[in-house]
Amino acid sequence: MTLKEYIEGSILPRYEGYDPAHRLDHIGAVIRRSAGLAAGFDVDPDMVYAIAAYHDLGICEGRETHHLTSARMMREDAALRQWFSEDQIETMAQAVEDHRASAKSEPRSVYGRIVAEADREIDADTIVRRTIEYGLGNYPQYDRQGQFDRFKEHITEKYARGGYIKIWIPEGENARRLEAFRREIEKPGRLEEMFDYWYDKLTQK
Repeated sequence: MTLKEYIEGSILPRYEGYDPAHRLDHIGAVIRRSAGLAAGFDVDPDMVYAIAAYHDLGICEGRETHHLTSARMMREDAALRQWFSEDQIETMAQAVEDHRASAKSEPRSVYGRIVAEADREIDADTIVRRTIEYGLGNYPQYDRQGQFDRFKEHITEKYARGGYIKIWIPEGENARRLEAFRREIEKPGRLEEMFDYWYDKLTQK
């Protein structure tokens, strides 16, 4: 069995029951973006692939500590010893721990910078849609106004100027996309328009 066969058969299917913002489409996108970013660095592509595949696995035990849970699951996965040394697994687990957008310090390795950057999908529609999906999935008791208030708080805290999101590869596309998104949400009423469009689209299926 190859690493790819193992991950596709035993790891990726676990995401199918997760909330809509952390299912296979997101993990697949992070895998693809990680591979693209890795082309610019001297890194092991198999390690990059495994890190991306495991980075959100711990969501099943709670969002707040999912990066730590995901890293623990990676360290405890005996099957990975078929392809990686203990040192490689520790480097990968640390990268998974370091990927979270709210992390205060820089990732400890280039692998952490790659997955952290790949996880930051700086696309206005995707950000808005996934934020609303998360709210609908995890706070079903909120009415429309409650969902908007949560949405606005999250977008402001994470993406507005002074927000907690960090860009670890400043020469990459994400830095340019983040600046464009910030300019967009600074326009009066624009955040409300974005919310209304996607909230209606997601709740009228």
